[in-house]
Amino acid sequence: MRTSSSFSRPFGPVKSLKEKQGASITSKFGLTPKKPLERVQESEKLLERMMLALPGFRGYQLREQRREADKLVRNHIYDVLEHARDDMTKCLQVLSDSKSSELIEPMNRLIARIDRVAEKVNHASYGYSGYFDSVKIEEPELDRMLAYDTQLMDLARKLSDGVSGFRKDLEQNRPENARSTQQALDSALTDMEASFDQRKSVIEGVAV
Repeated sequence: MRTSSSFSRPFGPVKSLKEKQGASITSKFGLTPKKPLERVQESEKLLERMMLALPGFRGYQLREQRREADKLVRNHIYDVLEHARDDMTKCLQVLSDSKSSELIEPMNRLIARIDRVAEKVNHASYGYSGYFDSVKIEEPELDRMLAYDTQLMDLARKLSDGVSGFRKDLEQNRPENARSTQQALDSALTDMEASFDQRKSVIEGVAV
């Protein structure tokens, strides 16, 4: 059985958003400069992952599919965050009942942050974006978008799994690592929001 102690922060140090915007995601996902065939194969793997995770997802190659693909991704992330928020609310109730007052305020802040990020994802507005309206998007931009999609979904899943494990630990009266787990969850949420902001910059940064 997974416990909160197994939820260590897996994402490494979080850079500022400006630092992250200047960094390439390609190396993180193996999308380093490659021969054309290797690049196509890597891109196909990312697309296959997304299609398996999200029924109806067809990628961003065709203009008429881009907005629907974006909406499918954001709906999934929103649902995951909503579930995580509900679990965290239950964790807070357990802590309140056990009189663990030192964690109540940090938990309240974390729940509020999860709710804010969920709404940010759900109501994302890109203004006028060439990404959705251009007839053709260059392959590197398509690869970056798929890479951010898979990263974002992985981070959201890890956050949700961490929250679920935390809840089980508290319900089974195992609060020993509650403080460190709460901090790890807070950091995981920071990583996930930064990833979403970078994904948004890809959409907003493509010229018609």
